[in-house]
Amino acid sequence: MGHKQLTLLMPAGYSPEELSAHIASREGISDFSVQIVSKSLDARKKAAIHWVMNVVIVSPEITGETAPAPPCLQIPHRPRKEKALVVGSGPAGFFAAFVLQQAGFATTIIERGVDVDKREAGIKAFEQNGVFQPTANYAFGEGGAGTFSDGKLTARTKNISLEKNFILESYIQAGAPSEIRYLAHPHLGSDNLKDIVRNLRHEFIRIGGTVCFETLLLDLETKNGKVLGAMTNNGAIEADSVVLAPGHAAHETSRMLMARGVSFRPKNFALGCRVEHPQALINQAQWGREKLPGVKAAEYRLSSKGDGKLPVYTFCMCPGGVVVPATAYADTNIVNGMSLYQRDGTFANAACVTGVDLQQLLGCDLTALESLDWLSQLEQDFFHYGNGYHAPFCRISDFISGQASIHTAPSSYPLGVIAAPLWDLLPPAISLSLREGLKDFCRKIKGFETGIIMGLESKTSSPIQVLREPSGLCHGFSNLYLVGEGSGYSGGIISSGSNGIKAAMHIATNS
Repeated sequence: MGHKQLTLLMPAGYSPEELSAHIASREGISDFSVQIVSKSLDARKKAAIHWVMNVVIVSPEITGETAPAPPCLQIPHRPRKEKALVVGSGPAGFFAAFVLQQAGFATTIIERGVDVDKREAGIKAFEQNGVFQPTANYAFGEGGAGTFSDGKLTARTKNISLEKNFILESYIQAGAPSEIRYLAHPHLGSDNLKDIVRNLRHEFIRIGGTVCFETLLLDLETKNGKVLGAMTNNGAIEADSVVLAPGHAAHETSRMLMARGVSFRPKNFALGCRVEHPQALINQAQWGREKLPGVKAAEYRLSSKGDGKLPVYTFCMCPGGVVVPATAYADTNIVNGMSLYQRDGTFANAACVTGVDLQQLLGCDLTALESLDWLSQLEQDFFHYGNGYHAPFCRISDFISGQASIHTAPSSYPLGVIAAPLWDLLPPAISLSLREGLKDFCRKIKGFETGIIMGLESKTSSPIQVLREPSGLCHGFSNLYLVGEGSGYSGGIISSGSNGIKAAMHIATNS
C-alpha cells in the first residue's frame, strides 16, 4: 500500500464524487482513499474561483510505503499526589487542565461564570431586557469569551503544531466537524461551540477532573515566591501548582495579581470599532456574485498603513454574523462579533482597529495598572454616552467626512444603536488613523463606505503583559503560571489553548 501527495484545483461547488473522479482520471487508478491535507479558496479571479487542495491518496496501485502518521503530543502520565488548580475555563485554562488531568494530577478548574447552558440563557435574557448578568455574559462563563464568537481556529503563533493538533483532535472528538483539520480558515461557530465545550467538560470530569462554576478567584496566599492556595467566594483551595487563565477582560484579577507581586508591563494593543455591512454586498465585492456554490459566505482581511499614522486593520471578521454586546462589567459598553457555523446571517461584521502604543498616544510613561485604568475609563465613557448598552454608530462615509447624516440604520446588534459622532468618542489620533484606513478600505472593497461603524472594540488584545518564562511561569514565582489572552502573550482559541498546554506540559515534566 503506497501513498502520493497531490495538489489539485477544484471548482467551488465540487462534490466528493467529482473529487474522486478527478483523481482517478488524473492518476489512472481506481482503488484508493483520499485524505485532505489542506484546502483554501482562491478568489483572485472572480470568473474562476476555485479551491486549492493538497491531498494524500493511499492505494495498492501506488508503489511505496503508507504516509507516516503525524506526530502527537506525548503527555507524561504517571500516578501523582499533586493537586493542580486552573483558574478560567476558556481555551487556555481548559486545555491546561485537560493535559494536567491526563498527566495524573488531581486537577480542579474554577470558573467565575456559569456553565454553558445557563450562560446561553443569561445572554438571551440580557439581550431581551438589557439587564447585565455578571456570571452569564459574552465575556465570562464556560468556554471563555471564545464560546460566543465565530470560533476561528487560525493562529500565527509558531512552533505550536503539536499543541494545535491536540486541540483540533480534542474538538473533533467532542463533536467538531473533521474539516477543521485541513481548512485554511477553519471555524466552529458558536452553535457548535456550545456543544463542544459541554462535551469536553464531561470528558474532563469522566477522567477525574473537577469543575467549580460561579467560583471567583479573590486572592492568592503566597510565601517566598510560592502560591500555597487560592481564596475564592466559595472558600479556600489548596494547590501545588496554579495556572491562571482569566482572559484579559478580568481587570480585577490582574489588579489583584499586581498587588501580590506579579509583575506586568504595558504593551501595544488594538483599539477601534466594529464595521457592519449586508453580507450580500461583501459577497458581490469579493466574488462578483451574491452566492457561490460550496462556500458559505465571503470573508475579507484588510490592512492599511493609515497614511503614515497608526496602522489600521480588520480583525475577527464574522461572515453572516451579528455584532454582540461583549461587556464584561455592568458599567462598560463593548462590542464584539459572533457567527454560527453556517454563517448564513444577513450581515457581515469585523473589528476595525488601530495598533496602539498607549504611552506614545498619551505622551507619558505608564504603569500596567495605569494602562488598565485608562482603558476601563474609555469603556465606561461609551456606556455613559449610550445611556447603557446602545451602541454608538454612524455611517462609514460619515466617519470619513466627520459629518453625521443618519439617526438609525439596520443592524444585527440586539440592544439597538444610537447615532453618534463616533470620531469624537475616541482619542483624536485613533480617529484620524481610522479615517485614513477606512478611506483605503473603501478603495479595496466596492460599497464599503455604505456600511456602518459602531461601538468600542477594545478586547482584540491585552494592553498589559505579565513578566514570565516561556513556559508561562511568572517571574519570581515557583508554581504560578499565567497563560492565555490575560497574559498578553496570546490571542484567539488556538494560540491561547497552546499557551495553556505548554504550561501544563512544563508542570508535568518538572514535578
